Amino acid sequence: MSHDHHGSASSLEEFRKYREKMNRKILEQGNLQVKRFFNLDTQAYEDGALPKKTKELLGLVSSMVLRCDDCITYHIIQCADVGVSDLEFFEAFNIGLVVGGSIVIPHLRRAVETLEECRAIGSGKVGPK
Repeated sequence: MSHDHHGSASSLEEFRKYREKMNRKILEQGNLQVKRFFNLDTQAYEDGALPKKTKELLGLVSSMVLRCDDCITYHIIQCADVGVSDLEFFEAFNIGLVVGGSIVIPHLRRAVETLEECRAIGSGKVGPK
C-alpha cells in the first residue's frame, strides 16, 4: 500500500484500514509496554479538564509542528468528528505554521486536502488510532 493517502475520498478509508490492520498486528504481539503506550495515547484525548475537541486540536497543531502527515490526517479526522469548524481548523493550522515555520507549508497543503476529503464524505470516522 502506498503511504500517500491523499487524492480521493476512498483514501481516508484506505488510511483507516491500514491503521487498523497494522495496529492489530502490533498489539497481537502482546508486548505490555506497547499496549500501555497505545492505551495512554487513546486515553489522553478523552474529555477531562480540557474537552476532547481542544485536545484533538492540540494534537493537530503538535503533529503539524512535528511534521507527521499520518498524525495530521488522524487528528483532522478526529477534529472533524467532534465538530471542529473550518474557521477553527484554519486558526489551528495558523498556530502550527507560526510555531513550526515555513517548513510546515507542505504539510499544511496536505492537511487542507485531507480536510476537503473529510468534508466531501461528510464524516471523518476512521476508527481507533
